[in-house]
Amino acid sequence: MNLTHLDEKDRPKMVDVSDKNQTTRVAIASGIIEMSQDAYDAIVTQKTKKGPVLQTAVIAAIMGCKKTSELIPMCHPLNLSGINCDVEELPELPGFKLSVTAKLTGQTGVEMEALTGTSIGLLTIYDMVKAIDKAMVIRSVQLEEKSGGKSGDFKR
Repeated sequence: MNLTHLDEKDRPKMVDVSDKNQTTRVAIASGIIEMSQDAYDAIVTQKTKKGPVLQTAVIAAIMGCKKTSELIPMCHPLNLSGINCDVEELPELPGFKLSVTAKLTGQTGVEMEALTGTSIGLLTIYDMVKAIDKAMVIRSVQLEEKSGGKSGDFKR
């Protein structure tokens, strides 16, 4: 298997996408944060000392998508055309599921942007309520689906 981030001398490189066609590319990633009932209740009732947790996590997720190329060495800086975040309450855990959709028309995919945004959003939730529950668990950060590009569509 040839890894595209290595040159013929096995040195790291950023893939040259200049010959690729521009297509509309969309990626959706998600992840879950589990927590204590006290932490969950504080978030849902907006009674945390650090402010509105879920709204802040959405903003952080958007920022995470936009900063992906600064965090992941081989990612291209991208001109994202849209980012959407959805937070689902999971009272049975208790916890939350964060889903991030990243979109652009370009020459490379947006999977890493969606995954990074999801991770940063979940870490923000952790940061904002860690005083209540340090045992929170972030899990199942994963690509749910992607479309566009030469490799075709993917749906989990």
